Amino acid sequence: MNREEKAAVVKDLSNRLDSAKIAIVTDYKGLNVASFQELRRELRKNNAEIRVAKNTLLRRAVDGTPFDVIVDHLQGTTALTVSYEDPVAPAKILVQFAKDHPELQIRVGAFEGKALTPEELVALSKLPSKEVMLATLLSVMNAVPTSLVQVLSAVPRSMVYTLQAIKEKKEQETN
Repeated sequence: MNREEKAAVVKDLSNRLDSAKIAIVTDYKGLNVASFQELRRELRKNNAEIRVAKNTLLRRAVDGTPFDVIVDHLQGTTALTVSYEDPVAPAKILVQFAKDHPELQIRVGAFEGKALTPEELVALSKLPSKEVMLATLLSVMNAVPTSLVQVLSAVPRSMVYTLQAIKEKKEQETN
């Protein structure tokens, strides 16, 4: 790889990191090509991707970005996973894939300028998806007005029940 090609790879990686929400560094040593392609397809479905690059080029690409906290973990066979939307989805995919394929080892992640340990990435993977969280928020937001309407309608309803009871009592007294 000549100097221009290396510069192009560094620029491409830097551009990808500029728009990424999360970056996760993994060691893929011993993982066969078919399994790696399966992982790549699964990540693509969730608007994330995994790239294999030389550690020196990755160091240059992350320099000056919020992901520079991963520099110390760039050694050996390194694959970098980046996600452009949901930070939870790639963590879920990688954690599950690492359970099924022990050859893949999660080293470190970076999210909003903070390094995440493998344990923190496992905890992140256990969070519900964005859609589930939005549905939960919507149900909570919907419950407040519903409860307010029920409370406000309880006063007239009680009054109507009271008047109905008085009417029935008077009818019984007249009979």
